[in-house]
Formats: sequence, C-alpha cells, structure tokens
Amino acid sequence: MAQTLWDTTGAEVLQALLEERRTAGALAAGLALTLVVVVDEKRVREAELAATAAAAAHPCRLLIVVRRKIESDNRLDAEVQVGGRLGPTEAVVMRMWGRLALHAESVVLPLLAPDAPVVTWWHGPPPEDMSTDALGVLANRRITDSAQAEDPIAALHTRARDFVPGDTDLAWTRTTPFRAVLAGAIDSVPFKPRSGAVTAPAGNPSGALLRGWLSARLGVEVGASETSGTRIEGVRLDGTVDEDEYAVEVTGRDDATAVLRRDDESERQLPLARRELGDLIAEELRRMEPDLVYAEALAAATGVEVDERLRARTHRWLDPAWQQGGESDPAGGGAGGGGEGDPAGGATADPGTGSSPGGDAAAVRS
Repeated sequence: MAQTLWDTTGAEVLQALLEERRTAGALAAGLALTLVVVVDEKRVREAELAATAAAAAHPCRLLIVVRRKIESDNRLDAEVQVGGRLGPTEAVVMRMWGRLALHAESVVLPLLAPDAPVVTWWHGPPPEDMSTDALGVLANRRITDSAQAEDPIAALHTRARDFVPGDTDLAWTRTTPFRAVLAGAIDSVPFKPRSGAVTAPAGNPSGALLRGWLSARLGVEVGASETSGTRIEGVRLDGTVDEDEYAVEVTGRDDATAVLRRDDESERQLPLARRELGDLIAEELRRMEPDLVYAEALAAATGVEVDERLRARTHRWLDPAWQQGGESDPAGGGAGGGGEGDPAGGATADPGTGSSPGGDAAAVRS
C-alpha cells in the first residue's frame, strides 16, 4: 500500500503513515530502528536500493529526505508506503523545497519510530559540520562517506575534528574484509611487527583508515604505496617470529579473492568480498554502540586527537542567509546560531543511550 501526497504538511504525512500501518497490520510490527537518509534528487534511486537492502536485514522505519531548491517557495511532497516498492518496511520519501529544506527535522521528528534508536546516513558529500545539522544531532549513530567528498582526506580530518561517539564512515566499513584477513593472518603466529605498507590510490580514505588502524593496533609506522587503481590493492607487514625475519602480505584480486603470503607456509587464496552499498549500510546498522576502534584509526590516520569519551553533541542551527554580508542571527544567536549559551538554539542528543532522543531532540530550533 502507498499514498502520494502533493504540497502537503508534516501532520498529513504522519496521518498517512498511521493509516498505512493500520492497513498493513502485523507487517508494521517489530521495528528495530529509524533510518534517516539525506540525499540529492539525482541519487535518490541509488539510496533507495541500498536502504531497502539494509532494511531487509534490520527492520526499520525508512525516512528519506530529499532537499531540493532552497531558493524556491516552501513545499513538501511525500510518498508514504508500508510493504511497497521499498520492501517489507515502513518508508516515507520526502521532497522538500524552499526554506523547509533547512528545517527538515520539523517534519522528521514526529515520524521517528518510538523507543527505537535513530541512524542518519548522508548519501553524498558529508556535512562540513554536523553540529549545524539537526538530522545529525537527533541520531544515535551518524554515517558519512568521505569517499564522496571533493577532497576525501580533508573530509577525514573534518570528521576527526568533529568526532562524537556514534560517528562512523563508509570508507571505514569498506576496510572490513581486509581487516578480517589481516587479523586472522597475524593472530595465528607470535608475530612482532616492525614496519608495514598499504598499497592504495593516492587520496583514498579507506587506505588512509586502514593504515591508521594498523598503526594504532600494532604500534608501528605503516607507510603508503601508491597505485593507479581505484581501491586498496594490498598490505605488507614485516617483522619477526621467534627472532626470525617474517613477512605477511595480503593482495586483493579482481575475482573477489585475496592471496595471503606468509614466510612459514605456501600461498593461500581467501575470499575478499566486494560488497554493495546496501551491505555496507547493513553492517553499520548491526551496532548501536560507539565504534571506538574506528575512532582510534581515524586519529592515527589524520594525526588529530579524537575525543572518544561519551558526550552529547550540541546543535547550533546555522541559517545560510545570516552569513550574507556579515548579517547576524535576527533572533540574537549571532552568525553561528544558538550555541550552548543560547536557550533558543541549543539541543542535545545523547549518542550512547541506544534509544530515540525524544524530548531533547524535540527542542532543536526550527
């Protein structure tokens, strides 16, 4: 069942969702979380396919926010469905025009599944400052993709400076197969590492995070070996086993396998899965607790000290119009919007509670 609402309101969207839930009956029960997807119009279909694949493994309420032209008149169009073309899940696709696109949380907040964690995923260039995006503040976990940025390495540095437990990056998720193979190869022998190198394209954020992970875990400097390809091609670690020289090398192949070479055994072939976008999102939805291993890898990769302590993110709503010509916030919050000292502009969400932020997030300025 599905309803399409043209030039509607948030209240009408909520009412349509409730009607679809009643019609679907048991299909709408057992939601594990709310997945909020922020995407541009040209990539909506790609995001829908990935979110549908992830929702098959993690039943969720899917809220897709498509921000259109801010310069146009305010308008909200919505497609509401339960068990429709987006699979056996509850889904609302919202297209927002005008300044409503800057206040997407005013429509999204009432639609969150009650008593369930919230995950926000930006399918596109990650936000420069998640503290100015209410859709990030209301989430328990936030998924970005530095590989989508114009300068992926600069985006990693931005994520490190702005890190709050609950943040993660799909560039990190893409390293999981390599990390699994390397961990298995090293843990089976008393290997003492001395040095290492990751072969990956220049500016590849996954390669940078893999180097950071190895450096943080092994306590040695891991260098970079550039390649003209488009992905991580291999990893080599040198060290000793029982005082004898020992090397471990993992090389990725085009047939989704990896070749493992160790000095004490013959060459072995292992699976090295290449996963679709939906599989990456599904992996991140498996955990609601902070990924502190990612935090360590991010800090080592960027050289930026990352605060791994559980803390709340404070929302500072930033209106782009206030920045034109040096204008300040007409409500008194200044060009940067309300900070911690601005009772009208501050809102917090605790990323470690494992539940919907509820009343705190509802105070986000809109």
